Amino acid sequence: MSPKHKARRKARRHLRAAGIAAAAVTAVAVGAVAVVNGPIAHAPGGMAAAAATTADRHPKSTAPAPAAKGSTTHPDADKNAPVGVPLRVVSVSPDHAQALNGATPIVVRFDSPVAIDSALPRIVPATPGRWTRPNPLTLRFDPDVAFVPDATFTLEIPQGTTSTNGGTLTTDMTVNYRVADGSLLRLQQLLAELSYLPLSFEATTLELNNRRAQGVMAFNPPEGTFEFRFASTPAPLADLWQPGKLTAMTKGAVMAFEKVHGLDIDGVAGTAVWAALLDDATRHVVDPLPYTWAWTAISRPETLRIWSDGEFVFSSKANTGIAAAPTPKGSWPVFARYRSQTMRGTNPDGTKYSDPGVPYISYFYRGDAIHGFKRASYGSPQSLGCVELPYDAAAAVWKLVDYGTVVTITS
Repeated sequence: MSPKHKARRKARRHLRAAGIAAAAVTAVAVGAVAVVNGPIAHAPGGMAAAAATTADRHPKSTAPAPAAKGSTTHPDADKNAPVGVPLRVVSVSPDHAQALNGATPIVVRFDSPVAIDSALPRIVPATPGRWTRPNPLTLRFDPDVAFVPDATFTLEIPQGTTSTNGGTLTTDMTVNYRVADGSLLRLQQLLAELSYLPLSFEATTLELNNRRAQGVMAFNPPEGTFEFRFASTPAPLADLWQPGKLTAMTKGAVMAFEKVHGLDIDGVAGTAVWAALLDDATRHVVDPLPYTWAWTAISRPETLRIWSDGEFVFSSKANTGIAAAPTPKGSWPVFARYRSQTMRGTNPDGTKYSDPGVPYISYFYRGDAIHGFKRASYGSPQSLGCVELPYDAAAAVWKLVDYGTVVTITS
């Protein structure tokens, strides 16, 4: 090659190098940043296009470096998140201080996306339901069956819960919950529907007869109407009905329900009562016994009358308390029963008494009870507050009344 041609080739090489350098200076001036073994940051303006062009020309220059031996990369990994940073729970909703209603979802939010194959939180005791991922940072639990009123349970988020970038939760996390009280109005609606009250209830909208729907209504009762289910309801009994209020009538109905289901008889609608009540409502299992009410009038001759399922079925003369120890007026449900008992107490003059073998005892107010007692006559104040009956009358009343039967004392 002649010296002239060599000189021209050398000049062209210098010009090409100068052009490349100028292009590099221009790129830096508008803010493009080169990232080695990482994601490409899209620069302002047209730099994304410039980066794409460079990648097209040099595909190998933008490929991530091979993973180190023994490391794994989750397919859902967030390429922008730091690898291996411990996973952290940002929030749990509702928090432990808030009582849940039956259908409240539990939502757990993390600071990094949770791996799809990560261990899920647990509800203890186990509760049927579904965990879902509304978004990569969030896990949500919806119970299949509404939580029972007053129940307690624990949310456990296990150590080792994994993010998509290999980070894990470093310690177990637990949140203890208590479910809210059920609606008193809904309690009355169900007791009426199942014949534990002398009323019926009719919802104005269709009442779905499944456990989930019934569980939700335990906290959000449907609208509807109550009606007395017997043609003639005595006024002293009717006066005890107040929707949304815990009168002796409602408490007595709860106690009757507890007796039928073998539960502790205290008149309190706790978890066990609600669980059995919702189950009976779903299957429409009604009270197997008639609705019964006991009425004693303190007007001579004093009498005890038993009203059952719409009619008076029994009446007897009775003795109530003397002036120094009167029988209180009001209404209370029977809370304790003994076929026979030695009754002990204090006379008005301070002396003690002990009466063995008193039969057919049904306590309704503190130490006052309906029971049998042998007297020369009946129909006037003679007791120390109890309602005394002849033995044969007491035996008959024993078969008619039960736990939860409301006893009303009037003038």
